[in-house]
This record gives sequence, structure tokens and C-alpha cells, in this order.
Amino acid sequence: MAEARQRAVDEAAARRAAARQTEADAQLFARAAGPVQPLRAHGRVQHEPTPAPPLARQRERDEQAVLKEALSDEFDPATLLQVDEHLSFRRPGVGPDVTGKLRRGDWAVQREIDLHGLRVHEAREALAAFLQGAQRAGLRCVRVVHGKGLGSPGRTPVLKGKVHGWLIQKKEVLAFVQAKPLEGGAGALLVLLTGQAGR
Repeated sequence: MAEARQRAVDEAAARRAAARQTEADAQLFARAAGPVQPLRAHGRVQHEPTPAPPLARQRERDEQAVLKEALSDEFDPATLLQVDEHLSFRRPGVGPDVTGKLRRGDWAVQREIDLHGLRVHEAREALAAFLQGAQRAGLRCVRVVHGKGLGSPGRTPVLKGKVHGWLIQKKEVLAFVQAKPLEGGAGALLVLLTGQAGR
């Protein structure tokens, strides 16, 4: 019994000491903060921040897979009879006047991609993504700069032939011609697109 009474006395003393410490801390804060006045109620509703929309990760992965598979490096553009001596191409059903107008600059270049310095697989994916974006934007005429290959081993233009083949494989490409000397010459192509939503 005596031990229980002593324990109760000790606990009461500890509670009083804790209360005194809490009061001392509150007074110390009040002295440090100085005179304060509570803010009036503003009556405004505090809204939770709008959560960010979910990202379509699977769709992005699917589109990347399509881009990688869409263009083949094994395609030989020389197999198409529409490739002529002026390094131009027109899809079957597209009249010869189309390449003539494209060569004369009747269509204004709306966007450009420069593939200089990219490895073949990087250039292929970059071109596929570029064409996809241009098609979605409804663009009609774009410039593709592939370079003249002067910096390639043996000074052989690797990308030039690849780009020709890749462009021919894309259904949204109606025609392309070699750019004028001031617009890139043998190192660039002017490409005419359907201007409609593509695949």
C-alpha cells in the first residue's frame, strides 16, 4: 500500500512538473514572437490541388514500338520505277507536275528535321516521329536534312539512301525532291505529305 501511495505521489509530481514546463515553453515563445493578433476568418474554401492527369504510358510504349517497326533498313528505293534521275520520287497516281511544283518551291516548307550526326537507328526513329507529328499537325511540305555524307567513313553518304527508302515506305509521303542548292542541295529533301491524319 505504501508503495502504491508513493507511486501516485511521484506521478502527480511528474505531471505538475510537465505542466510547468509546458507553461514555461509557451511563455518563452510568446516573448520571442512578440505581440500577435489572431487572423480573422476569411470564409474562403481551401481547395485541394487538382491531381495531374494520368499519363498514357502504355499508349506511349505502343507508339514507340510502331515507330521502330514502321521503317525497314532493308528496303531498296531503286525497286520503285518512280524514282527518277533528279533524285525525286512520286507515289503511283501522283502526276509529274507535283514533283515539278515541289522542285520550284510552290509549297512553302512548314517544318524541318536535321538528321546530321545521328546513327542510322536514331535517324530512323527520329524521322518516323517527325513525320508522325507533321501528319498530325496537317502539314503539307517539310524538309528532311540528311547531309551529303562527307563526314562518313569513305565519304559515302549512308543516311541519304536510307532516308530515301524510309520516306518511300511511308504512305503519307506523296512525293519528294532534292532541295535547291540554297536549301541544302544534295544533302536535303523537300517532302510533300498528304496533310491528313495518318497512321
